[in-house]
Amino acid sequence: MTELRNKNLIRKILSNIPILLLFISVLNNFDFNHLGLKYFSFNFSYILIFYYSLKKSESLGYTYIFIAGLFNDVVTGTPMGLSSLMYLILCVAASYLRNITLRPNLINDCIFFLITILIINSLMFVSLNFIFNYELNYFDQIINITYTFLFYFLFSNLFDFFEKYLVGRSNAR
Repeated sequence: MTELRNKNLIRKILSNIPILLLFISVLNNFDFNHLGLKYFSFNFSYILIFYYSLKKSESLGYTYIFIAGLFNDVVTGTPMGLSSLMYLILCVAASYLRNITLRPNLINDCIFFLITILIINSLMFVSLNFIFNYELNYFDQIINITYTFLFYFLFSNLFDFFEKYLVGRSNAR
């Protein structure tokens, strides 16, 4: 009986790891400049939110995502609510893709992810540059979008492995 409870407790803890990873990724504004990798940055929170909104919609709640966006705004110094809005737009796009797709395919998911992050970063750029008068570096934004897109392949496979073998849930999508 205790073994069954321990398995349920471990499964419960493992199923909440995506929420923990989300808050760690928004609170830890990690930069690779001290490693000598000047032109290397990616947005892990976009990958995590898109994947779990697309494949495991019950794993991350919209409330957690909204609060994580507020934390991200505080850490990065952007206007309050802007990251939350972008994260929720990402959730809406993933939900739309989940509902229209008959046969899931990693390539189609990645292409849709690229289009979505291009739209989100364009909205972020327009709002920060024209409304709030923030200066953004175009080249850094392009590097971030490129690496975020490329790392979606890697993290999608890692999250699939995590969900299948460690948590024990099959890919419901």
